[in-house]
Amino acid sequence: MRSLWNDAKALKCESDLELRVYSSNLLGKSDELVLHGGGNTSVKSVVDGEEILFVKGSGWDLVSIKTEGFAPVKMSALLEMSKRKNILDSEMVSGQKAAMIDADAPNPSVEAILHAIIPFKVVDHTHADAIVTISNSENGKSYIKQIFPNFLVIPYVMPGFILAQTIVELTQGYDWECCEGIILHNHGIFTFDNDAKKSYEKMIKAVSLAEDFLQMHAEVELEASEPTFDLNVDALKVLMSKHKGYEVSMKIDQTPLALMYASQENLNTFASRGVLTPEHIIRTKRIPLVIEDSHIEEALNLYIDNYKAYFNTFASDEVMLNLSPNYAVVKGYGVIVFGKNEKECSVMRDIIEHTMLAVLKADKLGGYESISLADSFDMEYWELEQAKLK
Repeated sequence: MRSLWNDAKALKCESDLELRVYSSNLLGKSDELVLHGGGNTSVKSVVDGEEILFVKGSGWDLVSIKTEGFAPVKMSALLEMSKRKNILDSEMVSGQKAAMIDADAPNPSVEAILHAIIPFKVVDHTHADAIVTISNSENGKSYIKQIFPNFLVIPYVMPGFILAQTIVELTQGYDWECCEGIILHNHGIFTFDNDAKKSYEKMIKAVSLAEDFLQMHAEVELEASEPTFDLNVDALKVLMSKHKGYEVSMKIDQTPLALMYASQENLNTFASRGVLTPEHIIRTKRIPLVIEDSHIEEALNLYIDNYKAYFNTFASDEVMLNLSPNYAVVKGYGVIVFGKNEKECSVMRDIIEHTMLAVLKADKLGGYESISLADSFDMEYWELEQAKLK
């Protein structure tokens, strides 16, 4: 991975926040680091004598974020919340919003408390493909330890307050000066420094190490191929529209990657091993519809039955989401995405593309392994998302 830092452009930034915008945009320019709203960044600065955390606001993409996309939150309030033992995510969001010095700014990232407790001025967080590909392999923990001996490595925990609380507990008496970054298994990576350029280039260096490891141990060769299955696409669209409750848009992917992915043995098991990083589940659901023959309706009914069982196993008072899949993997044909419009299809297609390549590479490292069913449910039915439905 190549650094995009330009000293001349950085010198034109007239404030900490402007420099934060510049380096955030650099991170966002690489799909291998973040996709469609993924990742978050922050900078700590003093405003009118008080330390403020300017953290990425919800709904903004790093590639296009501007100064108004950062939420200014009082550090004192965030650090006070970090000391609490129990707090609902909805309470955390309310507390963060109340601690903002600009009521018109966007809601702070759910990782704001974590950014606050990391004792450096600049914090960068991405969902780098190479990092999560390695950590989502069966031997991921040992590989990550081998590649990143000076990183704080955290087993998977739910994003938000639980993650911040976990890191608070693990870093009591911790020597942060010896820490090169944080890796969250099945989730992503943090780098940090008191200098924006150094934090950014630590990210590039770390991801490059992971990419080099994958190139050496998990290279995937894609070859041109043709579909071997003739799918009735019109019938599938009618069926999906009926189950979704609206006329779906569809995007068909028959690239060499999609065809290779859809040609695997035991396709239903192969393609149903979960998301690459937890945030993706809200867009793609945990698994796709898998079609291995012409019995499309039977495959869809089975998917719906399995989704009901998944929901009933873990639900308490949650509101069930739409039962239907958001994409399909069709044996010998490729991948098909179902969305409300072309834009939604394009977003999901990008996520699925990165997931497919990661799965193929992780299998070369011993096997792809995502978060558990229970953790998947917790993410898919996160309190913050459920609040919108209720």
